[in-house]
This record gives sequence, C-alpha cells and structure tokens, in this order.
Amino acid sequence: MPKKENVLPSFKGHGGVQSIVKKIERSQTIVANKEAVAYSLLTMANAKITDIFEWDDFGNVRVKASSKIPEHAIQAIKSIKQRTDKEGNSTIELELYDKVQVLRILAKASGLLDTPDDGQKPSVIGINVHGPDIEDATPNE
Repeated sequence: MPKKENVLPSFKGHGGVQSIVKKIERSQTIVANKEAVAYSLLTMANAKITDIFEWDDFGNVRVKASSKIPEHAIQAIKSIKQRTDKEGNSTIELELYDKVQVLRILAKASGLLDTPDDGQKPSVIGINVHGPDIEDATPNE
C-alpha cells in the first residue's frame, strides 16, 4: 500500500495570517497618524451649517462660494448632489457626516465615556433565606 502524503487543505480565502497582518498594518497607520485623525474628527464636529450656506431675512438660501467655505466645513461634507427639474430649476442636496456619531467617537477616544472607579460602587451581598421545615400534623380527634 503506497504511503499517503499529508496534504494540507488550502486556507486561501479564510483569513489567516495575511488578514491579521493587514489589520496590524492598518492600526499602525492610524497610530502613526493619530493627530491627523483627531484633527479631522474635531473639524467635522465643529462644522456649522452657516459655514456652507447663507440665507437672507426672506428665507432665500444660497450655497457659499467654495473659496468662502472653511476647510473644516469641507471635511464635514459627506455628499453633494445637484438636481435640475424639467423647468430648469436646480436644487442642491448636501449631506454632512453625523455630528453626534463624530462626537461620540471623540468622547470615547478621550475617555469621557469611561466611568471612574472611585470605590463608591455598592457591594453585592448574597443572602440565602430558608423557611422553617413544615411537617404534616394530624388534627387531634
């Protein structure tokens, strides 16, 4: 009987070492650029709608010229869509990144959401209560 070789199945497409290495490389990139990441998040959190749009007393809204929009407000823009209807009227739809989510990320990264352990937590005490044993009693006749 011929000797059977130990053939290992292919692990291609199952993650493995390469996916771990890629994750480590990505995290090292973020660590190396953590100031830039923090700056970008802070700029998104500080953007205001008035950095991008302006309006008059009658409610007429206009987009500011791109040269007048501050860089931090530009970084906060997620998408811009321009549509023109059949009559030739143009509308602009502008979406900003979710400010609450950005603030949540910043708060978590800075430790604001951590609960301090000051020893004031209540102790948990286990108490077992046992009732009296009940015996069947026969009534006196």
